[in-house]
Order: sequence, then structure tokens, then C-alpha cells
Amino acid sequence: MAKNLLRKTREALLLSKSELAREADVSPITIARIEQGMPCRMATKRKILLALGYSLTDAEKIFGQ
Repeated sequence: MAKNLLRKTREALLLSKSELAREADVSPITIARIEQGMPCRMATKRKILLALGYSLTDAEKIFGQ
């Protein structure tokens, strides 16, 4: 399980897991799993990045490698 910065980024933007999930059109459980380091599909990463206001080129900054 790879470490990522999703939780820190989400909290810095003052978003709850539910708020981010609603904006990204994914479930709050998906957000929780990703924050714990579980893998996810590229499409899910894309939705989350756009919901956070980041561009797709910032994926490595948020999700690591």
C-alpha cells in the first residue's frame, strides 16, 4: 500500500470525505480506502484530482507513484 497525500490535501482544503466524494462522484468509502493507501483506478484518480481543483499532471503529487 503506497502512501499518498490525499488526506492532507483534502484537509488543507477543509473538505470532509463526504464532501470530496460528492464532488468527485465516488463513494466516501472509496475516499477512505485511497487515503489508507489502497489502489484505485485511473478514472477515480482523475475524478478526485478535478474535484480538488488540480490538473491531471498533478496526480503524482497527490497519489505518489
